[in-house]
Parts: sequence; C-alpha cells; structure tokens
Amino acid sequence: MKKIIKQYLQLEEHVLLMIKAEFFIQLIGAAFFLILNIYLAKKGFSDPEIANFISYRFLAVMLLAFPLGIYIKGKPLKPFFMAGTLGVPLVAITLILAIEYMRNDYLPILFVLWGFVFTLFQVSSLPYVMRNTVPENQSHAISLNYATHSFGTILSGIFIFLSGQFIPAIDEGKILLLISSFGFIGVYFLLKMDIDVVVPIEEGLQWKSYDWAVLIKAITPTLIIAVGAGLTIPFINLFFFHNFQIDSSGFAVIGGVASFLVAVLALLVPNLKSRLGFKKGITYTQLISVIALVALATTEFFNDHWWALPLAVVCFWIRTPLMNMAAPMTSELTMNYVGSKNQEMLSAIMAAIWSGSWFFSSQIFRFLKSEGLPYAYIFYITAALYALGVLMYYLLIRDYERQNSK
Repeated sequence: MKKIIKQYLQLEEHVLLMIKAEFFIQLIGAAFFLILNIYLAKKGFSDPEIANFISYRFLAVMLLAFPLGIYIKGKPLKPFFMAGTLGVPLVAITLILAIEYMRNDYLPILFVLWGFVFTLFQVSSLPYVMRNTVPENQSHAISLNYATHSFGTILSGIFIFLSGQFIPAIDEGKILLLISSFGFIGVYFLLKMDIDVVVPIEEGLQWKSYDWAVLIKAITPTLIIAVGAGLTIPFINLFFFHNFQIDSSGFAVIGGVASFLVAVLALLVPNLKSRLGFKKGITYTQLISVIALVALATTEFFNDHWWALPLAVVCFWIRTPLMNMAAPMTSELTMNYVGSKNQEMLSAIMAAIWSGSWFFSSQIFRFLKSEGLPYAYIFYITAALYALGVLMYYLLIRDYERQNSK
C-alpha cells in the first residue's frame, strides 16, 4: 500500500493541484447526489417532477459539452477550471435558496446553469491530465482524478450523517448550503497552479480533421451504458427512500461506504490493469456489477422481509465500486485508442453522451414512474443495457489490442 501511495504522490504538482480543486467541486456534486432528491421529495415534489428537474442539468451539459470540446482545443484550460470552481458553489447556493423559498419557476433555469458550470470543469479535466502528465503517470493521474468524486461522497456523507444525528434543527437544505460554501476552497489550489501546457492546433484544423470513424467506435460502448445508467443512478436514493424508508442520514452512510469502496478500488486500478489487462479488468468487473444490480432491483418485491434491506445494501456496495472502477480503465483505453488529436473532442463527446443520455433517460424514467412501473423493472432495463455495453467494450478492446500488435 505504501508503494501505491508513493506512486500517486509522485504525480506532477500542477496535476495534483487541479485534482485538489476538482475535489471541492465533486464534494458539492456528491452531496447533491446523496440528498437533493430526498430534500425535493420532502418539499412536496413527486418523483416525475424531480426527474424532470434533474434532467435539465443533463440537458445543459449535453448542449454545452460538444462545442466546448471544440473551443478548448489549443487553449489554456485554467480559466475554465476557475470559472467552474466559482460557478458551481454560487449556482448550488442559489438553487437551494430557490427550493427553500418555493421559487419553482426559477428551478429549471438554475438546474441548467448548474449543469453549465459543472461542464466547464468536467470537459477540461481529462484533457488537462493527458496534456500535463508524462505517459508513465497517466494511469495514476486518471485514477486519482476519478477518485475525487468518491472522496467527495465519503466526506459529504460523513458530514450529512453527523449533522442529522447531532444537529436536530438542521435539514437537507441547510446541509447543502454549508457544503456548497466549502466549494470555494478550490480556488486557492487553482491560483497556485502555474503549468498549463497548450497543444498547438494543426494548421487548417477543421471538422474533417477529426477521425470520426475512430471516435464513433470509441464512444459506442459508453453511449449504451450511459443510457442505462441514467435510468438508475440519479434515482437510487429514491429507491431506498420509497421501498425501505431510508432517510437522508441513512443513505448518506450507505452512499459514503459505497464511495469509500469506489475510492479504494479506483486507486488500485493501475495495478489491476497491469495484472489483468484491459480485457479482463474491464469486462469482469462490469459483468459482476450487472449481476449485483439485478439482485438489488429484485429486493423491491420482498421489501417487507427483514433480509431485503441488508441484501439491497450489500448489492449496492458491490455494484457501485465494480462499475465505477472500470471508468479509469475505459477512459485510458479510449483516450489512447483515438490518439492525441482527437482527445479533446472525445472528452467533450463523452461528457455530452453521459449528460445527454441521462437527460433522455430521466425523461423516460419520469414517464415510466408516472405510469406506475416499479423501480425493479426500470433497473432491469439498466442491467440489460449494461450487459450490451460490456460486450461492445470487449469488441473495442480486441480492436485496440489488434492495432497495438501491428
């Protein structure tokens, strides 16, 4: 373990500063993931209404990510980080105040703005890592970058749980306001970041300069998995809230443990990749997570049995880290697969895919729940799409290995 930690500490200082700043952005995002839906439900919003509001955030990212990926090519990325680090907490605080004072007409606009400012950091972080690390550090830098969300969820989960236990007068809104205020700390680390390598644009770079056939191959597995994820991940807290009456404090603990497991396994990804390779490392972890998701969904039909909740929690703890630990490997795989001139575009397309598919999936979820469909059947759809996505990753890895052997 000391050797693993040493490898991460040897990353370039400027990359570590960017990752530290991103941690405070992820701290806010994780807190909102854990309890925003429950907060909205307690304020009287129905599941379809909540899904509709959440979808606006993903719509904003879908619309912005693609042009932003084109715009940032050949430009320094620090200004985009700074705008995101200032914008995320400001919009988050405004959003909670609008919910608290029932300014419902402003909520769609604020969710759109929230997605907009998140995108500034989200699209820029992976290209920054690829530009500003030596090749032998890339796996560790990507893994640590992904782990910031898990560390943010752990810390925000602990804060939410302790607040609920020891501060009786505090509610979800006040907790989210406090955590959002912490986000401004990220500015401090960005001010110290003084290296920002800019990859010059090739003369005459145009739309046709990108390798679109290669990009389409690289994004297809993610597109399939993202559509399935959008039906489940944003609403998993509602699954526990409605089926097992798990409140904010309880889900903060469940989510915090899951994120701890994600963080630990994410930091082990470079070693796992070196031992198993992309093929086994990606496909095995994701297939096991699909099985766990099916078992998790099935507990809805037995929620009046004493063993259903423990089984659902254990399945959630298995599914979440295994599915997430594949993300650094798939990012490294696809970034190397498309080559350096396509990397900014790939990052933008990936962000647009995740948010775009989550937008449409949220709308599909809203329709399915308004028709009275149980969560279990929706999660089964996710599992089927995950399985198809894993197959597509397997084919992509074979193509990548075949190219490398040549």
